Amino acid sequence: MNGTLNKVLLIGHLGDDVKMHYFEGGNCIGRFPLATNEVYINKQTNEKITSTEWHNLVVRNKAAEICEKYLSKGDKIFIEGRIKSRQWQAEDGSTKYTTEIQVTEFTFLTTKKEVDGLKSAQNLETKNTNFEAPNTVAPENDLPF
Repeated sequence: MNGTLNKVLLIGHLGDDVKMHYFEGGNCIGRFPLATNEVYINKQTNEKITSTEWHNLVVRNKAAEICEKYLSKGDKIFIEGRIKSRQWQAEDGSTKYTTEIQVTEFTFLTTKKEVDGLKSAQNLETKNTNFEAPNTVAPENDLPF
């Protein structure tokens, strides 16, 4: 071991849908912002303060395709990755800098599709509560053995 570690663990909500970029040779990357919140009480005013930090996430190849398929703005995700800084030349000739999180592992915690599915299932259940179950009694001889 070389005595250093570059590891990031985040749980947050997507600030936008995954934006995909495809390259020659079939490789691709997905980019999306992730918001993490810190909530604390201001001791002088007793006011609840929420501070949001934004992180630029980058996912590669198959992982990017999975994220694009299942994630959308507002979804909650757990990620593991590493910090990577890079620079590039803008069209106007200026040098631009950014810091990103290169995602190595992720777990979907909630997705809008999942939440919407649960809501529609709950709506169906509540709509069906007005119906009474049929009162059928199985004959005593109808044993499965």
